[in-house]
Amino acid sequence: MVRGCTRGACRRFIDRHQSALNFGLLVVAYILYLIVGAGIFSAIELPYEDALRQKLKADLRDFLRNNSCVSDARLEELLARALEASNYGVSILGNDTQRSWDFVSSLFFTSTVLTTTGYGHTVPLSDGGKAFCIFYSLLGIPVTLFFLSAAVQRIMSVVTRRPLSYFHRRWAMSKSHLGVIHAAFLAFITTLIFVIIPAWIFVALEEDWNFLEALYFCFISLTTIGLGDYVPGETPSKDVNPHPHLYRLAITVYLLLGLVCVLVVLETCWELPQMKRLRHRFYEENLRELDSETTNIIDRDQLSDQLADTADHVIDHPATISSVSEQAASIRQNGKSAPYTLASGSALNGKPR
Repeated sequence: MVRGCTRGACRRFIDRHQSALNFGLLVVAYILYLIVGAGIFSAIELPYEDALRQKLKADLRDFLRNNSCVSDARLEELLARALEASNYGVSILGNDTQRSWDFVSSLFFTSTVLTTTGYGHTVPLSDGGKAFCIFYSLLGIPVTLFFLSAAVQRIMSVVTRRPLSYFHRRWAMSKSHLGVIHAAFLAFITTLIFVIIPAWIFVALEEDWNFLEALYFCFISLTTIGLGDYVPGETPSKDVNPHPHLYRLAITVYLLLGLVCVLVVLETCWELPQMKRLRHRFYEENLRELDSETTNIIDRDQLSDQLADTADHVIDHPATISSVSEQAASIRQNGKSAPYTLASGSALNGKPR
């Protein structure tokens, strides 16, 4: 008796706080994901860091041994100043003619700031530049997000919603299944055009990059992570990069177009019914009720559109009217939207379909 009451109380508690428990599990899983990732990165990278540090110390000792006229303190002072200048995008390694703040380079910098990519290889040097960067980003980042949102919605109406509606009417397939197929196809095309092919191009244009490094740069850039360890167009050789300004401008256009296409893919996946059901598990009760009402409205709109499509089909093919009537009655009775299918043995223009 007591055990039954306890089980019933636990069951009622779980049902009453299902979304909160799901969210708590999500928080725990995310923290574990962070911890596991940190442990894996530490295990992989720490030995390489130690090896590189030991190699640099050995090179420094060899240099001081072979150049006894150079003092240890003066050399460390010079290296510290060179590293500090390098952090601001200024280098003395044979590229005196290359400028980090000409117009095209500044255009590349503004695009990385407003899209929050932020490579960090070029940063404002003056106090005035730092202050202007704050105010410029304060206004520019929301405007950029608004622009990207508007562009993504317009593109989605062409590459996602219209194709789904067309193939839904043409093939009478479930929109959820069509959505998964379409999202996978769209992700494949985007990956091919904006990751795989550009990676091969960067391998040909950047003499020090292999394919993995170029692929890494494309992914890090288009996901706006922007670590800045690989930035194209930084080579000092004019033979490899005879038109650095045109090259930098092409990369700016590539990053903007690629970011828009990546957002289109993410938005397409976000609107999948499977993703909506998954998000629904973590909503609060009032938001879940609001989402359910929105879903019901969408279902009624889809039902109206489907009945309109069915009526158009009946006008074009009167021989299917009996099958249509039966399916329409079934749809109204169940209150669910179902794809229209012709009954077996029905004829179109006197020919079996």
